[in-house]
Amino acid sequence: MLQHYRRFAAYNAWANALVYAAAAELSDEEYRRDLGAFFPSVHATLNHILYADGVWMTRFAGKDTGPVLLDTILFDDFTALRAARQAMDENIIGFIDGLDSVEGTFSYQRGNPPKTYTDRIGTTLAHFFNHQTHHRGQVHMMLTVLGQPSLALDMNYFLRTPEGSVLPQG
Repeated sequence: MLQHYRRFAAYNAWANALVYAAAAELSDEEYRRDLGAFFPSVHATLNHILYADGVWMTRFAGKDTGPVLLDTILFDDFTALRAARQAMDENIIGFIDGLDSVEGTFSYQRGNPPKTYTDRIGTTLAHFFNHQTHHRGQVHMMLTVLGQPSLALDMNYFLRTPEGSVLPQG
């Protein structure tokens, strides 16, 4: 399973790079337009994905995230958001590469007063990557509505790239 999650971490970075490249082609008005999605715009949804990734990475480290506000806008500026996304993807890859196993559990605190939660690493990683894919799909739909060319984001396309064809170690 560790190889599986290493591949997902690499796929995630690859897919995010494609989505951000397409989003960079939008006008500011298009980028921020309310398109009726759960997080209404490309801007809001990309911020949500990054924010949620940060929440989970903090939890994986066993730290308290403090209050979790899922509609938080971390970066109003697209360039700063894109740079933070790239850094987060590198952080995720490093985290997964540093795991010896996806068996076992991890604990973190949340809430006020704080309550300790203990989750299984493997199943939580499945949620973590599924969450990103879910919201990235929403962004893909918004990009399509805004007239951007369709993106080939399925993992099978990633597996045909040089970085996707390398079997992860572990």
